[in-house]
Parts: sequence; C-alpha cells; structure tokens
Amino acid sequence: MKHSNISIFIPHNGCPNKCSFCNQHTISGAQKSPTADEVFQICQKALAEIRSPENAEIAFFGGSFTAIPRDYMLELLETAVQFVGKGKFHGIRISTRPDCIDGQVLEILKHYNVTSIELGSQSMNDDVLRLNDRGHTAEDVFRASRLIREYGFELGLQMMVGLYGSTGANEIETVSDIIEIRPDTVRIYPVVILKNTRLAELLESGEYKPLEFNEVLEICSAALELFEGVGIKVIKCGLHASEFVEKDMVGGFYHPAFRELCESLIYRQKTEEFIKYHKPENNIYKVAVNPSCISKAVGHKRSNTEYFSKCGFEVKFVGDSSIPVCEVGEVKRFVP
Repeated sequence: MKHSNISIFIPHNGCPNKCSFCNQHTISGAQKSPTADEVFQICQKALAEIRSPENAEIAFFGGSFTAIPRDYMLELLETAVQFVGKGKFHGIRISTRPDCIDGQVLEILKHYNVTSIELGSQSMNDDVLRLNDRGHTAEDVFRASRLIREYGFELGLQMMVGLYGSTGANEIETVSDIIEIRPDTVRIYPVVILKNTRLAELLESGEYKPLEFNEVLEICSAALELFEGVGIKVIKCGLHASEFVEKDMVGGFYHPAFRELCESLIYRQKTEEFIKYHKPENNIYKVAVNPSCISKAVGHKRSNTEYFSKCGFEVKFVGDSSIPVCEVGEVKRFVP
C-alpha cells in the first residue's frame, strides 16, 4: 500500500540562521505558522477523507521542527498525537536540522509517537556547508543520524545538488557519505534559486556560477540509482511542482517532472551500453525491461525513443517481469 503524508508546513520557524537558498514562504506557499486549532482541523479532515490512514503520517515540514519554541512544538505534537493510533494515522513525521537533535529532544518526540525524522543534511562537505550558511558540519549529520537510529526512529536525509561552491566531486562525496549512514529514505533536491535569497544575490553578481543543467541531471540520476541500488528509498527527486516556485525562481534546476528526467536518463544510458554488445533485427533493437518501467525506458515525453531515432535506429522496449527495476536485458525467445 502506498505511503502518504498529511503535510503541514511550518515556514522558516525555528531555524537559527538563514541558509543561502532559503525562502521558505515560497517553497511551502505558506505565509504563517499554523495554530493548534488549524492543525486539528487539517488532521480531522484528512482522517475523514483518506481510505487507508494507517499508511499515512502527519508530517510537519518547512522549518526546523525541533528548534521552534518548545511550548509551540509541544502544542503541535499534543494536537497531532490525538490522530495517531489504531484506526488513525501511523505516526508523525518531522523535518529538522542535524544540529537541533539531542537525547532530550528525541525523548519528547518518542513520547508523542513521532515515527520518522528527516534531517536537512544538504551536503556532506564542510566547505560547501559553510559557503551556504548552513551553520552545521558534516559531523553533525553523522552524530544526529546515529542518535536517531539509537532511539528507534525511521531516518530520512535530504541532499541538495548544485549549491554555491559545490562541484560534481563534492556531490558524489555526499552521496557516498549518505550511503555510509544508510538512512531509510532520501530526498534529492537540485538547487532552485529563489528571489530574496543570498544565492540570488550571488547569481546576480556573477560570483555563483551554477553547474550546467545536464550535469546536475546526470549527478541526480547517478544518486538515484546508487541509493536505490543499496536499498535506500528515494521518496523525492526534484522540488515539488508549485506555482509559487515557478513565479519566484530566478535560476537553478527546476523541472516539474525532474524525477522522470532522471529515470529516463538512467534507462537511456543502460540501453546505450546494452546495444554495444547486441545486434539489431531489421535496424530494431529489442530491449527487455521490467513491465512497470516501460514508460521510464521510453523516456519523458518519449525522449529516449526520439534520441535513438536520431541515432539512426529504433529501440523497442519489451516487458519482462524477471528484469529488475532500473535494469535492461535480452528479450527472451519463446519456442512454440
């Protein structure tokens, strides 16, 4: 059964500093923090409408939840926990900063049935973190992740690709360190440069020269494949589609179907490798993929089909349930 979140945004509430990329009002579309009554109404409405609430979590996103004023945090948790339990939601999910996690905080979260904690790690390179005003180090991510695991929470990490001062090598370093931590889930966010942020100022001055879109796409595609290849579920790849983001962005790597672009690239590269060692039949290469992945293999808006056509041949993707996801293989020949 597919997991879902009841997302409640706490825009830029509790963050001890403002990161170079941050404009939470734009990202969340929210202009003020919700009251406990508003949280109650959101949860009550969702519980009445969702068919399988046991597969859903109440999710406090947008700010650093464990850094907001303690009384307000407890008020939100006391409200949300009323909707957790048998016949209700599975638990509560929060996002926060790695330097805002300690044993005392985790004891509180455990008491209120918080099940999942996501950390905005963004990069595992200390120079990149410093240049982007994150206010924490890579070691903070390792430390907080260990604590979260020790207390029995599901762990999620968020990485941001293409930050000011970051290189392709830095991004692969971050992917490698995240794999070492082995979180349950990961979100991959290519940088989107928003108005009224330091990144926008650096871009305008020429000091920030973002990576090329295709390079970021290749990095994110590689990260997606590496994470899922070791059993780390990627629950988001690309910033969610939003009219607020589209209105306020001044640069970066936004696309409403960014994950589809990544998946298309993975299949294109694997297909290119496959056809090096196989011969076509009447100028048609037949390639087996998992049936659930045929649309990914064909590519976003048939981009892979068009790509191979421009190369002078046709590729036909055939469903085969024995082929793992994100892999390609030979089409089996059945003899009657």
